[in-house]
Amino acid sequence: MEISKLRCTIEEYLKNSDKYLVEATIQPDDRIVVEIDGDRFVSIDDCIALSKYIESQFDRNIEDYELEVGSTGIAQPFKMLRQYKKNIGNEVEILLKERKKYTGILKDADENTIVLTIEKQVKPEGSKRKILQKEDLTFTYHEIKYTKNIIRFK
Repeated sequence: MEISKLRCTIEEYLKNSDKYLVEATIQPDDRIVVEIDGDRFVSIDDCIALSKYIESQFDRNIEDYELEVGSTGIAQPFKMLRQYKKNIGNEVEILLKERKKYTGILKDADENTIVLTIEKQVKPEGSKRKILQKEDLTFTYHEIKYTKNIIRFK
């Protein structure tokens, strides 16, 4: 099975929905792994329906494969711009390739950069106490090793 044909098949199926292909791989042992996401959410029924559609498009008598269709995990790193855009306003963790880690609110994302709003303690001149101040940091995708959601239970 060709990966390009698999990707086209998946994208054709998802084109009129808020779901989108994040990654599709074919392992050397003919195991196909498909990862999808959605602008809102992805249900198990969405994964089952896509799996059935893929199976209907490829003849198992000709191509023997194992198929796994799933949604991106909530703690998985973002892989594409659409995931960044979907998470604007959410708290995220960014690890830079230089090993610096930041936590803040994802403020913006475009094709080249993201903007993260962080809070830091600063001591104003003449003051005895530190105050919390917000600062926007801009990073290019080339600087980032990963970005992922932070889940907090309060």
